[in-house]
Amino acid sequence: MKSNIALIGFMGAGKSATGRALARKTGKTLAEVDALIEAKAGKTIKQIFAEEGEVAFREYEIAVIKELGSQKNLVIACGGGVVLNKINIDRLKQESVVIWLTASTEAILERLKTSGDSRPLMPAKNQENEVQSLLLFRQPFYERAADLQVDTSGLSIEQVVEKILKKLANYAD
Repeated sequence: MKSNIALIGFMGAGKSATGRALARKTGKTLAEVDALIEAKAGKTIKQIFAEEGEVAFREYEIAVIKELGSQKNLVIACGGGVVLNKINIDRLKQESVVIWLTASTEAILERLKTSGDSRPLMPAKNQENEVQSLLLFRQPFYERAADLQVDTSGLSIEQVVEKILKKLANYAD
């Protein structure tokens, strides 16, 4: 039986907020991949992208996922692009049930507006086109990686957590 829950999905799907609530509810330890990358790099994600580029960021991501892959009793809130490297998913699946959090384009755009943080892969202009284009590109990666899927559109964090727990109760790995 896998003891970790790994949350994947597009930016704004609710991985961090859901991860925090799910960790509290289950008594598991929260591991936020982006925060661990920042700690490892000694700089913000935005700085990594600006100074070292996306390839360097993805290398940090692979290193962090490698460290988390064999740990137990975690809720792992992954970055949106973690699925782009198959090695990350292979490592996560060793000890994690991978849950794909989805959301409508409208919900994502609304959340990006209200989240107040800047996303390195999300320019201020043309966000709708950018979101749709990235979603379309990443969808097959998310589909391949996911053990379970939960649509977070129009749901509170508590409702998303309840849906996840219900799905996990019926899931046999």
